Amino acid sequence: MSESLKEVFTGNFTQQEPIPEAAIEAAVAVMRSGRLHRYNTLPGETGEVALLEEEFAAFTGAKYCLAVASGGYALGCALRALEVQPGEPVLTNAFTLAPVPGAIAAVGAKPVFVGVTEGLVIDLDDLQVKISESGAKVLMLSHMRGHIVDMDALMYICNGAGVAVIEDCAHTMGASWDGVPSGRYGVIGCYSTQTYKHINSGEGGFLITDDEEVAARAVMLSGSYMLYGKHTAGPAPEVFEKIKYVTPNVSGRMDHLRAAILRVQLRNLSQQVENWNARYRVVEDGLRDTPGLTLIERPQAEHYVGSSIQFLLLDWPDAKIEALVAGCLKRGVELKWFGAPEPTAFTSRYESWRYAEPQSLPDSDRVLRAIMDMRLPLTFSLEACAMLARIIRDEVQSAR
Repeated sequence: MSESLKEVFTGNFTQQEPIPEAAIEAAVAVMRSGRLHRYNTLPGETGEVALLEEEFAAFTGAKYCLAVASGGYALGCALRALEVQPGEPVLTNAFTLAPVPGAIAAVGAKPVFVGVTEGLVIDLDDLQVKISESGAKVLMLSHMRGHIVDMDALMYICNGAGVAVIEDCAHTMGASWDGVPSGRYGVIGCYSTQTYKHINSGEGGFLITDDEEVAARAVMLSGSYMLYGKHTAGPAPEVFEKIKYVTPNVSGRMDHLRAAILRVQLRNLSQQVENWNARYRVVEDGLRDTPGLTLIERPQAEHYVGSSIQFLLLDWPDAKIEALVAGCLKRGVELKWFGAPEPTAFTSRYESWRYAEPQSLPDSDRVLRAIMDMRLPLTFSLEACAMLARIIRDEVQSAR
């Protein structure tokens, strides 16, 4: 096909849907009140943040919920709430993004990376080895790009070894494994509401747990200033009496403005998940059986949220992958390559984080350097998603 006849995609991969009108109205009402701080409420009033926490706890089935300033803050708060100490080893995925090992390093702990499989989930065999070798008692499990490992198998390993699990659910809000919402297997689940996540407040996040003392520590850490009684999705006041004078304030509260925006979006999340998955399936179907391209087959027990799609170019030379990325970009398709020599476009690999001790993961390196990643914003139509698949398929065939 001549260059002039090739399809060119014109969509914007960073353009999200507009904030719903009902959410805009709720935000305007908060601004008109002038009471943006989560603890600035009228007598007898339950503020937007507390209401959002109640609603997110109900959505996930958790006993307790804390709304915070970012998903990254939720991760750091979770580690502190579990009383992780400086120098302590903490396990995490080799395939993740910088805020995860960054949260571990920020509390002075040592990231210990666990390998990734061709299914883009944590390698359970390597997890057992790393638990034994490191003596770690905490795993910060990243459901990276929405891929969920067999959670029953993982929890069997971790419970048997006395390892507490923090679930990083930045890419799995609305997802589940075998009917259990993502974030409900571990002792703590952490979520993000950053712009490119499943509900959008620019920045923001949640921490959920069923453990009352962990919840109390998290509330105090977030900056309650003894106003924990206003946390209607938090534990009883007597739980705070045990920890309130020995838990430092590391303020990271959510405000009423963001909470008002999020409450409306949370009510619509289930429909949004269906919309993402419809787009995912169109691209997946269009790429299936492309020679040289490996799709990630999703397990039956996994109910995912297809807000992005990944595929592998296993054992391709770097030059051919670079040619594919360039060829797709020329036709308007933005692919992210996790094997690039330098971190770009938010991709990075475990050796990029030089605050962590160097580690060798040769089997994972083969997978990581093969990962291609593409966002699927809901501003793309199903027809546009079909075009994306056609372009990628054509460029893969040309690059080979």
